[in-house]
Amino acid sequence: MTAPLLLHVFPSFAVGGAQVRFAALANRFGARWRHAVVALDGDTACATRLVDDVSFLPPPFAAGAGPVRRLVDIVGMLRGLRPALLVTSNWGSMDWAVANLVARRPHLHTEDGFGPEERSQQLSRRVWARRLALRGSRVVLPSATLEAVALRQWRLPARNLHRIANGIDLRRFSPLGEVAALDVPGEGPLIGTAAALRPEKNIGRLVRAVAALRDAGTPARLAIVGDGPERGRLEALVSQLSLAGCTRFLGQVDDPAAAYRAFDIFTLSSDTEQMPFSILEAMASGLAVAATDVGDVAKMLPPENRPYVVPCDDAALAAALGGLLGDPALRARIGAANLACARRDFDQEVMFQAHAELIDQSIGA
Repeated sequence: MTAPLLLHVFPSFAVGGAQVRFAALANRFGARWRHAVVALDGDTACATRLVDDVSFLPPPFAAGAGPVRRLVDIVGMLRGLRPALLVTSNWGSMDWAVANLVARRPHLHTEDGFGPEERSQQLSRRVWARRLALRGSRVVLPSATLEAVALRQWRLPARNLHRIANGIDLRRFSPLGEVAALDVPGEGPLIGTAAALRPEKNIGRLVRAVAALRDAGTPARLAIVGDGPERGRLEALVSQLSLAGCTRFLGQVDDPAAAYRAFDIFTLSSDTEQMPFSILEAMASGLAVAATDVGDVAKMLPPENRPYVVPCDDAALAAALGGLLGDPALRARIGAANLACARRDFDQEVMFQAHAELIDQSIGA
């Protein structure tokens, strides 16, 4: 018997939280379903995370096609492929949810957060589009913050909302194992971050915080794991603030777990997040975390770490880092509490089973 076909539509299949989660899910369940992926921007970098065959299909419309042409072509593709389930991801794939009102395939939408244009408030046009296009669909949300938005602003039926917390591979991300040789020069503890270098991640805030600490006489080094369109601007900022001698841009690394083990502190400096995998990876690696207070970050961390979750402000982040840099024993205590919390609450197998059950329900398996 042929396995059901799931058609996944991503605005991009670059390495990011939603893409990494899909790859882990596909790897975990193997031949239980067949998968086809449409990466709307053509970037399929996260395909390297897949161990089983997944088909990659081009968008059915030409670049620059108008909205009506796109919708017509999407309907044609859905009717031709007849996937057992259409799985869309975030606002960038909303055209497919709209087109599916005509094609009428079983639909599951995953929403992981917002870009910089919606970091402070929802855009009215997008609220109405989500409200109309997703009303009859199952919607997966990782955070309580997003669930509240879906209920109160998008006004989606509560019965269709499924909050599934992100989970982490606790065998891979742990304090034990190979430690990457990151070769970051300079003096002081190593502050690490891992993020796509996009505007909403605001790595510039972290760079400025490290510069402020060093100017105040607190030595620190900085390792940045990840790549993206902001890299050139960030490298220029590092040079401008005279941090080139203590900062390394590492790009995408083959073994991020080994990189985490080389960090002394993990930092998240984003303007918008929901339930970031990087925080879970840091917790499972036994690291203390300094982070901006976005999405569910404060809820994810245990009480010991919450004083170091601060407003989206350069000085506040510098203060949080400063409180951790000079106290190795404090970092160790917080790291141990984070590790225990990750092991108790964020095992990825729980996430896998919840997603699998919902997928099977959606296709009527």
